[in-house]
Amino acid sequence: MNGTIRGGTRTPPGGPEPAPAFAAERHAHILRLLDERGRVRNTELAGLLGVTEPTIRKDVADLARQQLLHRTHGGAIAMRPAIEPDLPARMGRNIDGKARIARACLDLINTGDAVFLDSGSTVLAIAEQLTVAASAGEPRNVNVLTNALAVAQTLADRAGIRHTVLGGYYRPTGGCFVGPLTEEDLTRFTVNLAFLGVTGVTEQGFTVADLSEAQVKRAVIDRARRVVITMDHTKVGAADFAKVCDLDAVATVVTDEPSKHLADLCSGAGVELVVAASAPGHRTPPQRAPGP
Repeated sequence: MNGTIRGGTRTPPGGPEPAPAFAAERHAHILRLLDERGRVRNTELAGLLGVTEPTIRKDVADLARQQLLHRTHGGAIAMRPAIEPDLPARMGRNIDGKARIARACLDLINTGDAVFLDSGSTVLAIAEQLTVAASAGEPRNVNVLTNALAVAQTLADRAGIRHTVLGGYYRPTGGCFVGPLTEEDLTRFTVNLAFLGVTGVTEQGFTVADLSEAQVKRAVIDRARRVVITMDHTKVGAADFAKVCDLDAVATVVTDEPSKHLADLCSGAGVELVVAASAPGHRTPPQRAPGP
Protein backbone atom coordinates (compact mmCIF):
# COMPACT_ATOMS: atom_id res chain seq x y z
CA MET A 1 0.00 0.00 0.00
CA ASN A 2 1.44 3.34 -1.06
CA GLY A 3 1.27 6.49 0.98
CA THR A 4 3.18 8.54 3.49
CA ILE A 5 3.22 7.66 7.19
CA ARG A 6 3.93 10.29 9.82
CA GLY A 7 3.01 10.19 13.45
CA GLY A 8 1.07 6.95 12.96
CA THR A 9 -1.16 8.44 10.25
CA ARG A 10 -1.09 7.29 6.66
CA THR A 11 -1.71 9.84 3.96
CA PRO A 12 -3.23 8.27 0.82
CA PRO A 13 -1.42 8.77 -2.49
CA GLY A 14 -2.43 12.05 -4.07
CA GLY A 15 -3.92 13.26 -0.78
CA PRO A 16 -2.92 16.37 1.16
CA GLU A 17 0.56 16.61 2.57
CA PRO A 18 0.88 15.55 6.22
CA ALA A 19 1.15 18.26 8.83
CA PRO A 20 4.75 19.34 9.52
CA ALA A 21 6.03 17.46 12.55
CA PHE A 22 9.01 19.68 13.38
CA ALA A 23 9.23 23.35 14.25
CA ALA A 24 11.67 24.09 11.43
CA GLU A 25 9.21 22.68 8.90
CA ARG A 26 6.36 24.72 10.34
CA HIS A 27 8.51 27.84 10.32
CA ALA A 28 9.29 27.30 6.63
CA HIS A 29 5.56 26.88 5.87
CA ILE A 30 4.67 30.04 7.79
CA LEU A 31 7.32 32.15 6.03
CA ARG A 32 6.30 30.80 2.63
CA LEU A 33 2.65 31.69 3.29
CA LEU A 34 3.65 35.17 4.44
CA ASP A 35 5.74 35.63 1.31
CA GLU A 36 2.66 34.81 -0.81
CA ARG A 37 0.00 36.59 1.25
CA GLY A 38 1.73 39.29 3.27
CA ARG A 39 -0.45 38.56 6.31
CA VAL A 40 -1.82 35.44 7.99
CA ARG A 41 -3.93 34.60 11.05
CA ASN A 42 -2.95 32.15 13.79
CA THR A 43 -6.28 30.33 13.54
CA GLU A 44 -5.77 29.67 9.85
CA LEU A 45 -2.15 28.59 10.37
CA ALA A 46 -3.26 26.12 13.03
CA GLY A 47 -5.80 24.62 10.64
CA LEU A 48 -3.43 24.48 7.68
CA LEU A 49 -0.56 22.97 9.64
CA GLY A 50 -2.63 20.65 11.82
CA VAL A 51 -1.38 21.92 15.19
CA THR A 52 -2.85 23.86 18.12
CA GLU A 53 -2.99 27.64 18.30
CA PRO A 54 -0.58 27.75 21.28
CA THR A 55 1.96 25.91 19.11
CA ILE A 56 1.45 28.42 16.30
CA ARG A 57 1.78 31.36 18.70
CA LYS A 58 5.11 29.95 19.88
CA ASP A 59 6.26 29.46 16.28
CA VAL A 60 5.31 33.03 15.40
CA ALA A 61 7.07 34.35 18.51
CA ASP A 62 10.22 32.41 17.60
CA LEU A 63 10.21 33.83 14.07
CA ALA A 64 9.57 37.34 15.38
CA ARG A 65 12.60 37.07 17.69
CA GLN A 66 14.65 36.19 14.59
CA GLN A 67 13.18 39.30 12.90
CA LEU A 68 11.69 37.18 10.12
CA LEU A 69 8.13 38.50 10.59
CA HIS A 70 6.09 41.01 12.56
CA ARG A 71 3.70 39.69 15.22
CA THR A 72 0.18 41.10 15.31
CA HIS A 73 -2.82 40.45 17.50
CA GLY A 74 -3.97 37.03 16.30
CA GLY A 75 -1.46 36.59 13.51
CA ALA A 76 1.64 37.77 11.68
CA ILE A 77 2.69 40.18 8.92
CA ALA A 78 5.60 39.80 6.51
CA MET A 79 8.66 41.96 7.11
CA ARG A 80 8.19 43.47 3.64
CA PRO A 81 4.98 44.01 1.67
CA ALA A 82 3.98 41.11 -0.54
CA ILE A 83 4.80 41.71 -4.21
CA GLU A 84 1.86 41.13 -6.51
CA PRO A 85 2.79 38.35 -8.96
CA ASP A 86 1.82 38.74 -12.61
CA LEU A 87 -0.69 36.43 -14.31
CA PRO A 88 1.84 33.87 -15.67
CA ALA A 89 3.33 33.46 -12.18
CA ARG A 90 -0.12 32.99 -10.63
CA MET A 91 -1.07 30.45 -13.29
CA GLY A 92 1.84 28.26 -12.17
CA ARG A 93 0.60 27.97 -8.58
CA ASN A 94 -1.69 25.17 -7.38
CA ILE A 95 -2.59 24.11 -10.91
CA ASP A 96 -4.53 21.02 -9.80
CA GLY A 97 -6.57 22.91 -7.22
CA LYS A 98 -7.53 25.62 -9.70
CA ALA A 99 -8.52 23.01 -12.29
CA ARG A 100 -10.82 21.35 -9.76
CA ILE A 101 -12.39 24.68 -8.86
CA ALA A 102 -12.91 25.41 -12.57
CA ARG A 103 -14.68 22.09 -13.14
CA ALA A 104 -16.97 22.73 -10.18
CA CYS A 105 -17.77 26.20 -11.53
CA LEU A 106 -18.54 24.76 -14.94
CA ASP A 107 -21.42 22.83 -13.34
CA LEU A 108 -23.00 26.20 -12.47
CA ILE A 109 -23.15 27.41 -16.08
CA ASN A 110 -26.21 26.52 -18.14
CA THR A 111 -27.05 26.78 -21.82
CA GLY A 112 -27.98 30.35 -22.70
CA ASP A 113 -26.35 31.94 -19.66
CA ALA A 114 -24.69 35.35 -19.71
CA VAL A 115 -21.49 35.02 -17.70
CA PHE A 116 -18.81 37.44 -16.50
CA LEU A 117 -15.25 36.10 -16.18
CA ASP A 118 -12.65 38.37 -14.64
CA SER A 119 -8.86 38.32 -14.69
CA GLY A 120 -7.93 35.83 -11.96
CA SER A 121 -5.83 32.77 -12.81
CA THR A 122 -8.54 30.50 -11.39
CA VAL A 123 -11.16 32.25 -13.52
CA LEU A 124 -8.97 31.74 -16.58
CA ALA A 125 -9.09 28.01 -15.80
CA ILE A 126 -12.91 28.28 -15.98
CA ALA A 127 -12.60 29.75 -19.49
CA GLU A 128 -10.38 26.84 -20.48
CA GLN A 129 -12.87 24.31 -19.10
CA LEU A 130 -15.73 26.14 -20.81
CA THR A 131 -14.08 25.85 -24.22
CA VAL A 132 -13.65 22.10 -23.79
CA ALA A 133 -17.26 21.63 -22.67
CA ALA A 134 -18.67 23.85 -25.42
CA SER A 135 -16.72 21.91 -28.04
CA ALA A 136 -18.51 18.80 -26.75
CA GLY A 137 -21.86 20.55 -27.20
CA GLU A 138 -22.76 21.58 -23.63
CA PRO A 139 -23.34 24.27 -22.55
CA ARG A 140 -24.11 26.22 -25.73
CA ASN A 141 -25.05 29.76 -26.64
CA VAL A 142 -23.16 31.17 -23.68
CA ASN A 143 -22.48 34.91 -23.69
CA VAL A 144 -19.24 35.74 -21.89
CA LEU A 145 -18.39 39.27 -20.79
CA THR A 146 -14.82 39.83 -19.64
CA ASN A 147 -12.20 42.47 -18.90
CA ALA A 148 -9.38 39.90 -19.16
CA LEU A 149 -7.33 39.63 -22.34
CA ALA A 150 -6.32 36.00 -21.68
CA VAL A 151 -9.97 34.99 -21.22
CA ALA A 152 -10.91 36.62 -24.53
CA GLN A 153 -8.03 34.88 -26.31
CA THR A 154 -9.03 31.54 -24.81
CA LEU A 155 -12.65 31.88 -25.93
CA ALA A 156 -11.99 33.33 -29.38
CA ASP A 157 -13.65 31.42 -32.25
CA ARG A 158 -15.09 28.76 -29.96
CA ALA A 159 -18.35 27.26 -31.18
CA GLY A 160 -21.28 27.93 -28.87
CA ILE A 161 -19.58 30.81 -27.05
CA ARG A 162 -19.87 34.52 -27.82
CA HIS A 163 -17.59 36.89 -25.94
CA THR A 164 -17.45 40.64 -25.40
CA VAL A 165 -14.36 42.43 -24.08
CA LEU A 166 -14.72 45.54 -21.94
CA GLY A 167 -12.43 48.44 -22.82
CA GLY A 168 -10.42 50.72 -20.60
CA TYR A 169 -6.87 51.08 -19.31
CA TYR A 170 -4.87 47.86 -19.73
CA ARG A 171 -3.15 46.73 -16.53
CA PRO A 172 -0.29 44.38 -17.54
CA THR A 173 0.26 42.82 -14.10
CA GLY A 174 -3.35 41.72 -13.88
CA GLY A 175 -3.76 41.08 -17.60
CA CYS A 176 -7.02 43.04 -17.60
CA PHE A 177 -8.74 46.32 -18.45
CA VAL A 178 -9.65 48.61 -15.56
CA GLY A 179 -10.63 52.20 -14.89
CA PRO A 180 -13.60 54.50 -15.49
CA LEU A 181 -14.17 53.35 -19.08
CA THR A 182 -14.34 49.71 -17.98
CA GLU A 183 -16.82 50.56 -15.25
CA GLU A 184 -18.90 52.65 -17.66
CA ASP A 185 -18.98 49.79 -20.17
CA LEU A 186 -20.27 47.47 -17.46
CA THR A 187 -23.43 49.54 -17.02
CA ARG A 188 -24.61 48.35 -20.44
CA PHE A 189 -24.77 44.70 -19.40
CA THR A 190 -26.47 42.36 -16.93
CA VAL A 191 -25.18 38.81 -16.38
CA ASN A 192 -26.65 35.70 -14.78
CA LEU A 193 -23.37 34.63 -13.23
CA ALA A 194 -20.19 36.48 -12.35
CA PHE A 195 -17.04 34.54 -11.49
CA LEU A 196 -14.56 36.71 -9.60
CA GLY A 197 -11.11 35.91 -8.29
CA VAL A 198 -9.74 37.33 -5.05
CA THR A 199 -6.42 37.17 -3.23
CA GLY A 200 -7.73 37.10 0.33
CA VAL A 201 -10.73 36.59 2.58
CA THR A 202 -11.18 37.41 6.27
CA GLU A 203 -14.06 38.38 8.53
CA GLN A 204 -13.82 41.85 6.96
CA GLY A 205 -14.53 40.56 3.46
CA PHE A 206 -12.81 39.74 0.16
CA THR A 207 -9.70 41.61 -0.96
CA VAL A 208 -7.33 41.97 -3.92
CA ALA A 209 -3.94 43.55 -4.48
CA ASP A 210 -4.99 46.43 -6.74
CA LEU A 211 -7.54 49.17 -6.08
CA SER A 212 -8.57 49.58 -9.72
CA GLU A 213 -9.32 45.84 -10.02
CA ALA A 214 -11.33 45.98 -6.78
CA GLN A 215 -13.42 48.81 -8.22
CA VAL A 216 -14.21 46.84 -11.38
CA LYS A 217 -15.16 43.79 -9.34
CA ARG A 218 -17.53 45.91 -7.25
CA ALA A 219 -19.12 47.24 -10.44
CA VAL A 220 -19.55 43.66 -11.68
CA ILE A 221 -21.26 42.68 -8.43
CA ASP A 222 -23.81 45.43 -9.06
CA ARG A 223 -24.59 43.98 -12.53
CA ALA A 224 -24.75 40.26 -11.69
CA ARG A 225 -27.72 38.23 -10.52
CA ARG A 226 -25.41 35.73 -8.82
CA VAL A 227 -21.80 36.28 -7.77
CA VAL A 228 -19.41 33.35 -7.36
CA ILE A 229 -16.00 33.84 -5.73
CA THR A 230 -13.34 31.40 -6.94
CA MET A 231 -10.37 31.00 -4.61
CA ASP A 232 -8.00 28.24 -3.62
CA HIS A 233 -7.28 27.45 0.03
CA THR A 234 -4.14 29.62 0.17
CA LYS A 235 -6.31 32.77 0.11
CA VAL A 236 -8.15 31.93 3.35
CA GLY A 237 -7.13 34.21 6.21
CA ALA A 238 -5.24 36.61 3.94
CA ALA A 239 -6.04 40.33 3.78
CA ASP A 240 -4.74 42.14 0.69
CA PHE A 241 -4.53 45.85 -0.12
CA ALA A 242 -7.99 46.71 -1.49
CA LYS A 243 -11.36 45.47 -0.26
CA VAL A 244 -13.78 44.17 -2.89
CA CYS A 245 -16.91 43.55 -0.83
CA ASP A 246 -18.35 42.12 2.36
CA LEU A 247 -18.85 38.38 2.66
CA ASP A 248 -22.62 38.59 2.30
CA ALA A 249 -22.39 40.42 -1.04
CA VAL A 250 -21.77 37.11 -2.85
CA ALA A 251 -23.88 33.98 -3.24
CA THR A 252 -21.25 31.25 -3.48
CA VAL A 253 -17.60 30.56 -2.75
CA VAL A 254 -15.88 27.72 -4.63
CA THR A 255 -12.59 26.43 -3.22
CA ASP A 256 -10.35 23.39 -3.57
CA GLU A 257 -9.82 22.11 -0.03
CA PRO A 258 -11.97 22.01 3.13
CA SER A 259 -11.25 24.78 5.64
CA LYS A 260 -13.10 25.10 8.93
CA HIS A 261 -12.25 28.79 9.08
CA LEU A 262 -13.70 29.42 5.62
CA ALA A 263 -16.74 27.27 6.40
CA ASP A 264 -17.41 29.31 9.54
CA LEU A 265 -17.04 32.58 7.61
CA CYS A 266 -19.45 31.45 4.89
CA SER A 267 -21.96 30.00 7.33
CA GLY A 268 -22.03 33.20 9.36
CA ALA A 269 -22.65 35.29 6.23
CA GLY A 270 -25.24 32.96 4.68
CA VAL A 271 -22.94 32.15 1.75
CA GLU A 272 -22.96 28.77 -0.01
CA LEU A 273 -19.57 27.04 0.16
CA VAL A 274 -18.61 24.55 -2.57
CA VAL A 275 -15.54 22.36 -2.08
CA ALA A 276 -14.50 21.04 -5.48
CA ALA A 277 -14.22 17.30 -6.05
CA SER A 278 -10.70 15.97 -5.52
CA ALA A 279 -10.58 13.55 -8.45
CA PRO A 280 -8.90 15.29 -11.40
CA GLY A 281 -10.44 14.77 -14.81
CA HIS A 282 -13.91 13.91 -13.55
CA ARG A 283 -16.92 16.18 -13.14
CA THR A 284 -18.41 14.84 -9.95
CA PRO A 285 -20.93 16.62 -7.70
CA PRO A 286 -19.06 19.01 -5.37
CA GLN A 287 -19.47 19.02 -1.62
CA ARG A 288 -21.78 21.85 -0.63
CA ALA A 289 -22.09 23.57 2.72
CA PRO A 290 -25.13 25.86 2.61
CA GLY A 291 -25.40 28.92 4.80
CA PRO A 292 -27.99 29.10 7.61
